[in-house]
Amino acid sequence: MPVTKSAGGPQGTVDLKLDLRSPPKSAKKLQSKDSSFWDGHPSESPGLKKTKGITAFQTLVHLVKGNMGTGILGLPLAVKNAGILMGPLSLLAMGFTACHCMHILVRCAQHFCHRLNKPFMDYGDTVMHGLEASPSAWLRTHAHWGRNIVSFFLIVTQLGFCCVYIVFLADNLKQIVEAVNGTTNSCHYNETVILTPTMDSRLYMLSFLPFLVLLVLIRNLRVLTIFSMLANISMLVSLIIITQYIVQEIPDPSQLPLVASWKTYPLFFGTAIFSFESIGVVLPLENKMKDARRFPAILSLGMSIVTSLYIGIGSLGYLRFGDDIKASVTLNLPNCWLYQSVKLLYIIGILCTYALQFYVPAEIIIPFATSQVAKRWALPLDFSIRVAMVCLTGTLAILIPRLDLVLSLVGSVSSSALALIIPPLLEITTYYSEGMSPLTIAKDALISILGLMGFVVGTYQALNELILSGQPLPFSNSTIFIQ
Repeated sequence: MPVTKSAGGPQGTVDLKLDLRSPPKSAKKLQSKDSSFWDGHPSESPGLKKTKGITAFQTLVHLVKGNMGTGILGLPLAVKNAGILMGPLSLLAMGFTACHCMHILVRCAQHFCHRLNKPFMDYGDTVMHGLEASPSAWLRTHAHWGRNIVSFFLIVTQLGFCCVYIVFLADNLKQIVEAVNGTTNSCHYNETVILTPTMDSRLYMLSFLPFLVLLVLIRNLRVLTIFSMLANISMLVSLIIITQYIVQEIPDPSQLPLVASWKTYPLFFGTAIFSFESIGVVLPLENKMKDARRFPAILSLGMSIVTSLYIGIGSLGYLRFGDDIKASVTLNLPNCWLYQSVKLLYIIGILCTYALQFYVPAEIIIPFATSQVAKRWALPLDFSIRVAMVCLTGTLAILIPRLDLVLSLVGSVSSSALALIIPPLLEITTYYSEGMSPLTIAKDALISILGLMGFVVGTYQALNELILSGQPLPFSNSTIFIQ
């Protein structure tokens, strides 16, 4: 967790959504909105975007922000599920692979832009044209399925982000309320604070729904950028404060396992790939650059920064808290007002980002639905669908209240498909008829197979953990300690 993820993540945010529009009737409208959203002024015609685009530095900032969401807060627990050695190494490998898949997507999109003389191509259209270029007659006939599949996984991913946000909001607010009577001004001495029992976390989730409904009724993308900016500022301040606390006292790491049990590794995979889910941001950013030729270098630099941040936060968080690490590192912070304010800031950031993440599936589903009814019923139907989708995310969050498993499940199901499985297959369908080396084909097949394995095993493990647990995470009623 939009044009900056702000959120996240989720890992993506509004950024993530901007390049995956599927409804043909609204494509031009959405592309115009995207330009306004990124550049801060009404969009010109598509052909002028390259000359009045964003600078390389702005692109880098957007790319980094597009990865900063709730996913990064779950990485310390993810490292625990992999091991203090295996976790960082796996994050490095996943960061390199995710970056490579982003380069593949950009290269394929540019290929079809040049072939079809188009100024811009989104993820869904790129996949569709890739299937049309396939040597398989069956794939060419069903090429439109590619765009529909991308849209489906985008909807699942973004609504999954929204579910994660609701769980995150409830867990952190519940902990703040339960500890408010024992919150102090000093953060420098050890003291155990017994939490005051309050209402169930699911009731906290329900209490957020009216505010979320009001937010999603905002349909103007320009207005949402105000919330995006507020979310970015609050989350940046929170991450700085969290990091300075983590590095203060790191105990002896010799007791931490280098490699964790293979049974928990799929949970690591799901959470990690959830955090790296920003592949949707690359095409809008590439399209908005003044000099798009510099984008590959900016993409590599940005993903290097993101991967380094992920490895740093994930490793240091696990080193600092060890086996006591929570599903979100904010839940490990001591009970003084400084660190309680961090949770409040992140709550504000995630609350604002919900509407940005929600914008993506709304712009895919609502135009299609309203096109099926008379014009006078379009606006009431629009609002009804928005309210129903918020209620759906709230219901799913209540049914699956474990934040760590929601992260892993969403990452395994949809993030794997968008970030690891589809791009390598897209490269094969795009260039196979033009000649590809067997080594490149083997590389793409290997990445897709590994992504598919993570998809299947990660989903199974997350669902299995949910079935076996059947209870909310113990951290919701845990003891906070001040250090």
